[in-house]
Amino acid sequence: MEVLGLSAFLDLAAGEHEEGLALWERLTGWCRSPVRGPDQEFVTLDPPEGEGYLKVQRLADGPSRVHVDLHVEDLREAALEALGLGAAMVDDAGDYVTLTSPGGLTFCLVRHRVGAVPPASTWPDGTRSRVDQVCLDIPPSAYAGEFGFWEALTSWEPRPPRPDVEFARLTPPPGQPVQLLLQRLDREERAVRAHLDWCADDRDAEVARHVAAGATFVERFDRGWTVLRGPDGFTYCVTERPPQED
Repeated sequence: MEVLGLSAFLDLAAGEHEEGLALWERLTGWCRSPVRGPDQEFVTLDPPEGEGYLKVQRLADGPSRVHVDLHVEDLREAALEALGLGAAMVDDAGDYVTLTSPGGLTFCLVRHRVGAVPPASTWPDGTRSRVDQVCLDIPPSAYAGEFGFWEALTSWEPRPPRPDVEFARLTPPPGQPVQLLLQRLDREERAVRAHLDWCADDRDAEVARHVAAGATFVERFDRGWTVLRGPDGFTYCVTERPPQED
């Protein structure tokens, strides 16, 4: 299976949807697309250049979360491969398939190619940033198996897990908007979850911009990232990795 790209979905609980969506419009500087879907539940955050890869879904029930879409040529073939690697089927909606990873993270297979990657946004102070990473937060007991699943499913370049480091990485070929970081948590949890990471050429300036836009500062780590929280309850990170343009 060839993964043609990855999109990130903010799945917002109904009571948090409008405020959360408005925050992410302010943070990205991108405008929401017209609504779509049988219940008018989907929008894309559309950049001025390139194709939108950040999407928002209004959930009918359940708490807010993040899931990913893998873009593939053949849905049924890709679904069979994922199932063979240990995924579980949730739903086949015809034009997309919903599954969970062995560790319980929801993901979808969709059938279309990803367009041009949007450039990083340049802000009035001259700094630049964009969302470029989905981090999977994985309980320790599931870490090795979850990394093996995503490595086999994507065939992306691995930076494998090491016993003394809590992060591993899967890097896609050039021309794709989002990479995968896999974090081994300190404690056991019921299932794998995910959050978004921003790259920024000035971490502290970027954090100040997010707080001014309505996010809440949580904690700054000297190792290179700062944790914030939105009104939708999501935590996410701003990192000091500079934006890379392919």
